[in-house]
Amino acid sequence: MSAAKDFESSPLALLAALVLEDGRRWGQAADTFQWKDAAAILDLAGVPYRYLTRPRGGSKTTDLAAIAVAVMFTQAPPGSRLYALAADADQGGLLLDSIRGFAARTPILAGALQITADRVTVPSRNVLLKVLPADAPGAWGLRPYFTIVDELAQWPETRRSLKLWEAVNTASLKQGGRLTVMTTAGDPTHFAYSVLEHAREDPLWEVSEVPGPVPWIDKELLEEQRRALPESTFRRLHLNEWTESEDRLASLENFQELVTHEGPLEPQRGVSYVMGLDIGIVNDRTAAVLCHMETDVDTGTRNPRFVVDRKQTWRGSRESPVDLDEVREWILDTCRRYRDVRVVADPHQAFLLTQQLRKEGVPVDHFQFTQGSINRLVVRLLVAIRNHALALPNDPDLLRELARVRVKESSPNLLRLDHDRREHDDLVIALALALDKLHERGSDGPRFRWLGFG
Repeated sequence: MSAAKDFESSPLALLAALVLEDGRRWGQAADTFQWKDAAAILDLAGVPYRYLTRPRGGSKTTDLAAIAVAVMFTQAPPGSRLYALAADADQGGLLLDSIRGFAARTPILAGALQITADRVTVPSRNVLLKVLPADAPGAWGLRPYFTIVDELAQWPETRRSLKLWEAVNTASLKQGGRLTVMTTAGDPTHFAYSVLEHAREDPLWEVSEVPGPVPWIDKELLEEQRRALPESTFRRLHLNEWTESEDRLASLENFQELVTHEGPLEPQRGVSYVMGLDIGIVNDRTAAVLCHMETDVDTGTRNPRFVVDRKQTWRGSRESPVDLDEVREWILDTCRRYRDVRVVADPHQAFLLTQQLRKEGVPVDHFQFTQGSINRLVVRLLVAIRNHALALPNDPDLLRELARVRVKESSPNLLRLDHDRREHDDLVIALALALDKLHERGSDGPRFRWLGFG
């Protein structure tokens, strides 16, 4: 008996008939929000793109697998290609396991599906669903009829995963395909939140956000999770709230409040500048941040404001390391334009470069990284942020990195900066170096009229 023949006029009927692990059919077990989400996704007359968020335990992967089965049998034209994107190969395997389980437990699917390590096929209709992890290469050229994206907020923010998202998102638009994202809330600095903000405003998207916790979770287990997890993690996972970690320097919103100019500032007469330089050749970026300090013209006090005038980064790889000659030329050009510039850098990373700069007449100070000096960098940066004494450009790269960097305690009462795997802190280190040197030089810069930030 063909599942396509029996249910081709009703994808929801096929969805409801799928048998879960506990022996109940999906239609018997599904909560109201699951029915509502499934009906919206399977509505061919509705918008093509949907963004759904649910708390942990909200049956995200299982429901996506069930919806994919319904689409393959009842909606996808013969020869169609569907894609399922997951955070990694293990998450993609969970989706395939869910489909495999439905195929094994549901009588009407007996023999109707072929499932391998990375794909599901309906041979009778020549319809294929391929699973791609977020780091999968070669996503350009896909022609999807239907795409599902599982746990977008958990994707690593690597160049490859961002390219994969860009590829499938634009492919769905180009082919007139449908796209569904389902995830638990994450950190609002993650690119998944930007996608959500776009979806909330765009008429071709529909958003469904289910507050937590899910109704079937045991209350005692939930309380144990509340005691065991950091507050931000608990709120993200179980309450489905986009929440930043407690150990961030500050929130993205806080840094956006410190934006005072749109881009690089032109040189000013009589102003002394400091350039923080953090060198990375292969794995890390090289970053340079130019700053100056102003003081309060109204009170005459030494309440400083640190202004970020411009920044630059260079990214290297094992195959193509950062070209330090290019870095040197940029620094020299900046010093010629801004005239009174002092560079501060780690001598172990940039000894030859700083020697060359000194020969060109650029004043260079070496910063010795010790537990105490690193703690001083972090404290001065935190004080500047919390006193609203930073004036930042509207630069997404800089703002995002500031909001993603973590503050760790290396030993009692000693702080250091850290970053997640595949993230960066080069710009933040360069900024902190510049601020530290400006503190040492004192308030010899121009005065400003206090604007009362915050």
